[in-house]
Amino acid sequence: MKSKVVGLCVSSAVGWSLGMQFQKWRTSTVQAKTLIEDQADSAPILPPNRIGQITRYGFPGTGNVRALDDFLLSYDFRNRIAYWTLEHLTYDRLHPNYKVDRSKCEFVQDESIHALFRSTNDDFKRSGYDRGHLAAAGNHRMSQKHVDQTFLLSNIAPQIGKGFNRHSWNKLEKYVRLLTKSYANVYVCTGPLFLPKKENDGKMYVKYEVIGSNHVAVPTHFFKVIVGEINERYDLESYIMPNAVIDDDTPLHTFQVPVESIERASGLLFFNKISRERFRRVNGRTVHYN
Repeated sequence: MKSKVVGLCVSSAVGWSLGMQFQKWRTSTVQAKTLIEDQADSAPILPPNRIGQITRYGFPGTGNVRALDDFLLSYDFRNRIAYWTLEHLTYDRLHPNYKVDRSKCEFVQDESIHALFRSTNDDFKRSGYDRGHLAAAGNHRMSQKHVDQTFLLSNIAPQIGKGFNRHSWNKLEKYVRLLTKSYANVYVCTGPLFLPKKENDGKMYVKYEVIGSNHVAVPTHFFKVIVGEINERYDLESYIMPNAVIDDDTPLHTFQVPVESIERASGLLFFNKISRERFRRVNGRTVHYN
């Protein structure tokens, strides 16, 4: 009887400790959410606060939001990857007067996430997958700290390396940066998707691999939704790419899809503070409204 009581006390103590750690994360998440909502409701003129700039036109969802110094992410505790990242890019921010040193960056665990729910570098070892950025490192050159934060594993998802992360996905990231030459402001939301596939029995299934001892989910696809803004005029582009080897000659426009298809698949709303009727072009095509 005594051993049972001791065991129960130890179990309760462990549960209490884990619960307190999780409550600390929830409290910080609620505070971040409140701050983001307050800033997002500010005047149309870009406020000095970086969160207000990034979320000027809304943010996709409110679950487990974390504000880094130069981008935001929403973290999926179950899958050990982010639901989405949100960035605001300008030409000046991509071309500061000094250079950051990417060679100094290291992939590290995100200590702000409870140990039960975070991914580690060991999860990726011998997995066959690259540690793929959602918020691209090349988008955050204003300081060494900014680019360092893109190497937090909360911003990383398993990606096919050759033929995807190092090629087609990288090409899309470079294209997004190129847009800052045409637009005063570029907003980009990036995230994973887990899309269904019809099996031999004719039924649709969502199947995906998990890697490492923490069972980090391997997305079947990834999305980017991009808004370019200049003089209060807006264009939108939206892409879905399969997490697979892609022929390097495949044009990027091949992966353009209606933004509504990404919203349905992800359960997120993108840039909902901009009325869809205000977009001049969607995926490169001029939009005519009745």
